[in-house]
Amino acid sequence: MNPVNLPPLRRRAVVLVLLGALGPTGAVGCSSEDSAPRTAEVRESAPGAPPASSVTGSATPAATATTTDVGWVQLMTPMNQQAVKLLTLAAERAAEPRVRAFAVRLRTGQESELGRLRTLLTRMGLPLTDVHAGHDMPGMVTARDLERARAAEGPAFDRLVLVRIRDHLRQSAQVSRSEITAGGRADARELAAALVTAREASLAELERLPGAVRALG
Repeated sequence: MNPVNLPPLRRRAVVLVLLGALGPTGAVGCSSEDSAPRTAEVRESAPGAPPASSVTGSATPAATATTTDVGWVQLMTPMNQQAVKLLTLAAERAAEPRVRAFAVRLRTGQESELGRLRTLLTRMGLPLTDVHAGHDMPGMVTARDLERARAAEGPAFDRLVLVRIRDHLRQSAQVSRSEITAGGRADARELAAALVTAREASLAELERLPGAVRALG
């Protein structure tokens, strides 16, 4: 079944599944309806049917994708893109030198991941456009966050960066664990595993930064 043809609630559910452990109400996801088209053809396997689905074009075993793969890569890409914007500000404006240095290192890592995510999008026949533009996703650095960061100074700026980057790292790790567990493509699961490892290391470093205890509570 192509996600384009899924009913709106079913498309939304694909994203919710990727978000992993939801709150008691399970009400986590886009704030607006996810109606962007998917260009990779994916099918849900029936019991006993051949696993995975063929991406439109010259399909090979390495070029198969499930709805989990599609949802994960189309969510992780804008999450990294938005985080890079905030990290760029932090690399230039953080009051604490160690926070600035951390932002520089993390930005480099996130940009490297973006290259791999975009390559995966291309392999899967998916557009490079942000299908979550305008959606309020957990862990996503929003336009409002960036506005607040530009208006903040000194320790207040550092606290905002630490909180929003902590949330980004935690949520993107959670989503990537869902891909490792439920994804169909080996290359996507491998990249998800690398992202989880990187985020666990970055979270540990972030929590040791000056001001982190006060900012994160």
